[in-house]
Amino acid sequence: MAEEASARVPDLSRPEVESLFERRLAEAFAALGLFNLLVVGKTGVGKSTLVNTMFGSDVARTGVGEPVTKGLTHYRLPDGFLGLYDAEGFETGVAGNVILDGLRSVVEQNARQPAEQRIHAAWYLVRWSDRRFEQAQITFVRELARLGLPVIIVMTQVPTKAGEVHPEALEFADYIDGLGLPIAGTTVLTNALADAFSGAPVFGVQDLLDATYLVVPEVAEKALTAAQKIDIGRKKKAVDAVINQASAVAAGIGATPIPFADAALLVPNQITMIARITAAYGLPPSRARAMSLAGSIVLTGGATMAGRYAVTNLLKFVPGGNVASSAISAAVAASMTKAVGLAWARVCELALAMDDDARDRFWSSGAVAEQFIVFFKQNAGPGARMMQRLTKRA
Repeated sequence: MAEEASARVPDLSRPEVESLFERRLAEAFAALGLFNLLVVGKTGVGKSTLVNTMFGSDVARTGVGEPVTKGLTHYRLPDGFLGLYDAEGFETGVAGNVILDGLRSVVEQNARQPAEQRIHAAWYLVRWSDRRFEQAQITFVRELARLGLPVIIVMTQVPTKAGEVHPEALEFADYIDGLGLPIAGTTVLTNALADAFSGAPVFGVQDLLDATYLVVPEVAEKALTAAQKIDIGRKKKAVDAVINQASAVAAGIGATPIPFADAALLVPNQITMIARITAAYGLPPSRARAMSLAGSIVLTGGATMAGRYAVTNLLKFVPGGNVASSAISAAVAASMTKAVGLAWARVCELALAMDDDARDRFWSSGAVAEQFIVFFKQNAGPGARMMQRLTKRA
């Protein structure tokens, strides 16, 4: 009976798995939507440094830039889930008025577009050492708020010493907050670039991210989570939800009363899961070819044994026929799928910590499968270990 069933379980070839994974990956990134951020500040205020620290890449260098109005450019990363409106060369006065006129036009046009196309947050940057917040800046911030944009004032390049923020920066922030501006929360103090000479560390970026989440609409939250690079905990929370959902689907597949059909259906479910995990971590889909190859190696090299063995091999040892085996295969299918998801998440976290060149080499090498197997063994639950013991006996 088991041998007959085993012959009915189709194996996807590596090219088929690779192709399916590539399609699922594109779908997973599309499902993230888009997070659009407006960044405004005087020349030298540290816009690029702050954006690079938060999102891990030079958006203006790697993205596709499209001038939307005079003095305002919209950059969208090839990855698709992060857009940046950059008021390049912004200064107060006449230049600020030109940018505001352009923003009014952009906001008006975007109001007729889906919510994900709109500007979801605005960072207004002011350098702490300026120690001045001019009337033109006050007017500009008020106008941004009138356009319906949630404005966060960000103080940049703030020095610290032994964990103490420069007192004049605190005094300056209190002054700005006392102006009664229509902003989200209070001024966020940051330093986005560590200073080796003074020993001043990076700080405040997490506070800025938290403040941004408070104003971003739900439609852009997934994209922001994927785009940001400083809060791995938020990414893990999103990934846990993906894994739990896929495990529940696997359990349902395993418990189906249709004899042995579950094994064939587990593989696409796992492929979809690892694609969604990859997207949730925000790993560049521009490297989709290399990632799909890595995913196919992993899935055809051992992870899908859950689909091939969950019913056929366990049935040999379980009296009671199809009903009993279905109940057990549901538990095993869920356990194995969860182990696959947790292991792939660890692989993604490893890749996330690499630079682009090292990550490309990693995806293209056998190290992906090796790391996956190590993490898979660490995360295999009781159901997976039970299955491994039984399949060894077979």
